[in-house]
Amino acid sequence: MSLSEVIQRDMYAAMKAGEKARVAALRSALARLKDKRIEISSDLTESDELKVIRSLVKQHKESIEAYTGGGRQDLVDLEQAAREHLETYLPRMLSEKEVRALVTEVIADTGATGMSEIGKVMPQVMQRSAGLADGKLAQAIVLELLS
Repeated sequence: MSLSEVIQRDMYAAMKAGEKARVAALRSALARLKDKRIEISSDLTESDELKVIRSLVKQHKESIEAYTGGGRQDLVDLEQAAREHLETYLPRMLSEKEVRALVTEVIADTGATGMSEIGKVMPQVMQRSAGLADGKLAQAIVLELLS
């Protein structure tokens, strides 16, 4: 069963249970998945589906930051709920400790010694993490260890 099918099944269950916030988040995700499917003119791979869901989660995080800065707690709550609903469909992200270990390993493997070599380290970190590391966290750790 594809991720789209799982989300659609869960949306129907949420509709029956009267969970309006969950329905809205899942409906939005299904629409984005459908748009992507139309854009590439073929069925989505599991990787494509996960990329779409990740981009939605990232958008919700950015909205949360913007609404927090604007003092709109009501909208922050809505965005957080939507983000949490969508995150359940993503694989578990690496913890800070795991990212730090990965960055340390990549720095050792590449022989990077200074800030000028961040361009060698970051692509390797992101490739080895297979999309399971938060890019901002990884970059902060790389900067810390190379400085």
